[in-house]
Amino acid sequence: MSAPEWVIVGRVRKVHGLQGELVVEPITDRPDAIFASGRRVFVGTPSGTVARDRRELVVRSTRPFKGGLIVHFEGIDGRDEAEKWRGRFFLVPGADLPPLEPDEVYIHELYGMRVELPDGEELGVVETVYELPQGLGLDVKRAAGGTVIVPWRPEVVRSVDAERRVLVVDPPPGLLD
Repeated sequence: MSAPEWVIVGRVRKVHGLQGELVVEPITDRPDAIFASGRRVFVGTPSGTVARDRRELVVRSTRPFKGGLIVHFEGIDGRDEAEKWRGRFFLVPGADLPPLEPDEVYIHELYGMRVELPDGEELGVVETVYELPQGLGLDVKRAAGGTVIVPWRPEVVRSVDAERRVLVVDPPPGLLD
């Protein structure tokens, strides 16, 4: 699949301090590159779509903070102004992102992917993707009925074939019981 027009790269959790800094939850595996000083991001709505005015913000500075980032943007210079950004998403044009590796996918591409066990047995289809504190969780509608949440971890998700739309997973003992 080609890159989507817009990709969500972060969400504002809260305001930090009095100088207009925001605590941003990165939603990218390349937060150092996306939120580097001088980079631009586009303002999103609280529902994750790009804002109608396509307002751009330029990163002034970034530093790590409790599993996220403290980001200071040009033009957001006080707590009152920063409060307006709480809960909003930041996006970048898909064309601005580096190309994906062969075993990588965008989160939106996971929906509807077939999930198989290492022996080729069909487990089910990805219905929903949850962003949990410990990482992504794939809600898989099982072929045998019911659902199971499969953690997105290297020891569990063994391969991704974006062209065939198949994930091969090796679930930990007891997960499918």
